[in-house]
Amino acid sequence: MSVVEIKVPDIGDFDAVEIIDVLVSVGDQISANQDIITLESDKAAMEIPSELAGTVVALNVAVGDKVSQGDVIMTLETAETSDTASAPVKAEQTADKSESAVAPTPAAKIDVSDADLHAQVLVLGSGPGGYTAAFRAADLGKKVIMVERHERIGGVCLNVGCIPSKALLHTAQVINEAAHIGAHGVTFSKPDIDIRKIAETKDGIVNKLTGGLTALAKQRKVTIVCGEGKFSSANSLQVETAEGMQTISFDNCIIAAGSRVTKIPVFPNDDPRMMDSTDALNLDDIPEKLLVIGGGIIGLEMATVYNALGSNITVVEMQDSLIPGADKDIVKPLLKRVQEHYEAIYLNTKVAKIEPEKAGLKVTFEGKDAPDTAVFDKILVAVGRSPNGKLINAEAAGVAVNDYGFIEVDQQMRTNVPHIFAIGDIVGQPMLAHKATHEGKVAAEVISGMKSAFDPMTIPSVAYTDPEVAWMGLTETEAKAQNVDYVKGAFPWAASGRSLSIGRDEGLTKALFDKDSGKLIGAGIVGPNAGELIAEAVLALEMGADAEDIGLTIHPHPTLSETLCFAAEMAEGNITDLMPPRKTLHSK
Repeated sequence: MSVVEIKVPDIGDFDAVEIIDVLVSVGDQISANQDIITLESDKAAMEIPSELAGTVVALNVAVGDKVSQGDVIMTLETAETSDTASAPVKAEQTADKSESAVAPTPAAKIDVSDADLHAQVLVLGSGPGGYTAAFRAADLGKKVIMVERHERIGGVCLNVGCIPSKALLHTAQVINEAAHIGAHGVTFSKPDIDIRKIAETKDGIVNKLTGGLTALAKQRKVTIVCGEGKFSSANSLQVETAEGMQTISFDNCIIAAGSRVTKIPVFPNDDPRMMDSTDALNLDDIPEKLLVIGGGIIGLEMATVYNALGSNITVVEMQDSLIPGADKDIVKPLLKRVQEHYEAIYLNTKVAKIEPEKAGLKVTFEGKDAPDTAVFDKILVAVGRSPNGKLINAEAAGVAVNDYGFIEVDQQMRTNVPHIFAIGDIVGQPMLAHKATHEGKVAAEVISGMKSAFDPMTIPSVAYTDPEVAWMGLTETEAKAQNVDYVKGAFPWAASGRSLSIGRDEGLTKALFDKDSGKLIGAGIVGPNAGELIAEAVLALEMGADAEDIGLTIHPHPTLSETLCFAAEMAEGNITDLMPPRKTLHSK
């Protein structure tokens, strides 16, 4: 017998990389090349294997530790030494999402009698996609078990995402409207902000929804198991619950394990003044000066909330526009409005360094128009989310996970293992709850023998900012890049009676139509309630409507909804509320 130290191998140009998962425990018998820890850099997640087989005698690391090449991970007792013990093993890493890991051979199916529970359909994760899949499968007659690592079902969306953020955004909207109505001759006194009461109201909404889901699960006889679930074979999952380890066997499985906030390793993330989106929703306090790193949807929504509650907001974005996925003309009214209300917006700028000081967090910027340094009371890091594919021991089930942590699926939501399906954030962009719910239904229906597929013509996106920004189908940027011959119909809300009556004339509705067929291929809306209005455009695209169909559809007047009708009339060239443009669908 020999005792050897297993060290961090050559991991390329990375240094002080954070450990996000330890995959073994003291006393475990492990095989050669078995993964023992997971590291996460700012570019990729990587699994580090053991070069040797043996028994784990001691662990020298824990989750959250930062390691570099040569650091000791664990001590291993081996039957014999090997020449490979001193040979570094380079961890595979890539920034190319399209390259998937080679799938290992699935483990043999375990005997059902060896498991604590058995499910015809096991759903790992209870977010909008997970609970939809579980409930649909149960409605189709399947015995369903749903595993959730948190105490309350509902996933990120209901607990620390979509729902609580929209509750806070409604509060912000009321505050902003009360201030804005002064221009109409009605003046309110400055609001008295009770953040504890605001937080209680938000939490009450969340509790009501998650409690409702629990009741629906009970009515459908869906068993909920609370604990951290990881695959132990192609037909079994081990769940670490408060009562101990449970093994659940299954005939079919739907992976709905979601995603987590992305952290930048070089930032002082252990400083309580550093926030992610979950921290921001807690409303611990209202900082006087708040820096939001990331000008995407999540960052700007939380900026809307904190600005309304009294914070001076600075936003820094690496790209040349806020909400980079949307067209610049749709984002422009939002940019103009927030520039009037926020302390600063820095585009084409990045944060080079954050230094904790007693007086605040000192930030060093890199960008032409940004200051060299500035000090903030708190910082919200909102640079995206990372899928949890590397955290569920998928390789034990033979499920292929690429280097980003995504699991590739077909239109039936099947992974490379035929009886294991995956849905939601973990299968790729866009990471949106409404995408996950439809994928969940497809997976449950396919398992139940129905002919079902996930084949949407578009998935809408919405930023619940002030004003809201929504888009679907092709953006103009995409249409130009793909050399699509299109005609644009754009209607400014400054010509909308309804928009003027509510004092919000900055909005815009635009629609893109295929030049040959006249069919709708894309739309973008900015203004109050844009997220509600975009649904008509989604339906029109799915139904194959053209500009004439939309223009001939009688919309109620005066409404914001008729702006889509007017945009279609602009493309047709028969609008009367404005002068028609020169280029229309019928111009040569």
